[in-house]
Amino acid sequence: MRKKLTQLSDVLPELWAGILLYGVLCEIVGLIFVKERLFYSIGLITGIVCALFMATHMAWSLNQALDMAEGDAVKKMQVHNILRYVVVVIVFFLLLYSKLGNPLAAFLGVMGLKVAAYLQPFTHKFFRR
Repeated sequence: MRKKLTQLSDVLPELWAGILLYGVLCEIVGLIFVKERLFYSIGLITGIVCALFMATHMAWSLNQALDMAEGDAVKKMQVHNILRYVVVVIVFFLLLYSKLGNPLAAFLGVMGLKVAAYLQPFTHKFFRR
């Protein structure tokens, strides 16, 4: 799996590790403080999966854009950015409508992509040892 992720981007396995580490920490904290644990966990896991999807799709679309002319690449990246956010908004609304998981916990999970991006220099040192 790591080899496939590395084929897309050298940074992608490190981002995945950061997202998953963040997800585990949020799950532990949530299980301590939240009363509706299953509702919280389903939302958080959904958000973490969305963050993993977003990181992978971002790497894939960047690889495609690098082979294009500048103007075409910018348009392609804009379309793919909008697509990623539309998918996440749809997932949030499905959670909200179905009452299957906590949409706020899902948002917390999606923020794992941001946290992983900030942690990437540290996960990079860990991966390169």
